[in-house]
Amino acid sequence: MAGGAASADCPPAPAPVLGLSFDSRYADDSETRSEIDPEAATEARDALRPVDDFLRDLSRRANAALDGSDPGAAACVVAQVATWAEADALADLDSTTARLTVGARLAGFSLVLLQVAPTAGETAGDTDALALIDGWLARRLSEQIAFWEEDAPDGARIGNLRAWAALAAAGVAARTGDPALRYWAAASASYVLCSAAPDGSLPQEMRRGRLALQYQLHAVTPLTVTALLLERQGLPLTGVCTGALDRAVGFALSDLDDGAQSAALSGKAQSFFDGSDTLEDFHLAWIEAYLRLSGAAHAGPAEALIVPRRPLTYSKLGGNQTLIWDRLR
Repeated sequence: MAGGAASADCPPAPAPVLGLSFDSRYADDSETRSEIDPEAATEARDALRPVDDFLRDLSRRANAALDGSDPGAAACVVAQVATWAEADALADLDSTTARLTVGARLAGFSLVLLQVAPTAGETAGDTDALALIDGWLARRLSEQIAFWEEDAPDGARIGNLRAWAALAAAGVAARTGDPALRYWAAASASYVLCSAAPDGSLPQEMRRGRLALQYQLHAVTPLTVTALLLERQGLPLTGVCTGALDRAVGFALSDLDDGAQSAALSGKAQSFFDGSDTLEDFHLAWIEAYLRLSGAAHAGPAEALIVPRRPLTYSKLGGNQTLIWDRLR
């Protein structure tokens, strides 16, 4: 295996997930895609669990490498991801839903690699493993680009899942310098941002009934982190479509008080306020990246919201956001 044998402090990677095949977790008759089919949701969760569990473990190790608390963590992360790359994991996606959702997982891998690559790249074995991983992620993103440009459902093309795929591309481009991925990430994020209404609401997410505000946040999350990554690569997005990112952020932040705006647009009381869901730290993890964007219009209210919640952690964004965006430049 590229990257060397795992040490006692670095267990072998979990068995690579070679493919995914599951249907939407929402009920077939739910026009708003907000009513969950329990059986389908369980199937989707079970299919994705090995990938998501692996990403949680990787993000913890990557954070330990970044904060210096575990000198061997960077090499461990690279060795474990190389196992999946060598197996060509996630190549066999047998459903549209799997293709729609894999982008967020690829984003997680890309942001983990951003944290550990500078340290791991210091040894020849790790350099070989990183090259193997780069080829694997390039293949998966090539497939994602083809899917989003040719086969994705029309509504999804301007929704949060397109934004997650853009983040995956931006994350890989930030490390490898691939201009094709960089520009596709910018174009895709802009495509979603430019759908924003004057008030900042994202129409595709406002169709989601009681989950409209949740999905606004799910879209703002990758859009914001992509904007920071691309700004640092010389492609700022904050001015796109007359400040669409700031408008989308402003809508989300202002609606966290009572969900009234999303309720008015969606026709349903929002899940954070009807007792069915709770606002979690991961819903707000993107704010750390937002605070580091040049001229963020809502920086004051955004920071006030997260100060008591720090550190904010989300594995699909690489783990501890407070740490990551303080350390990565």
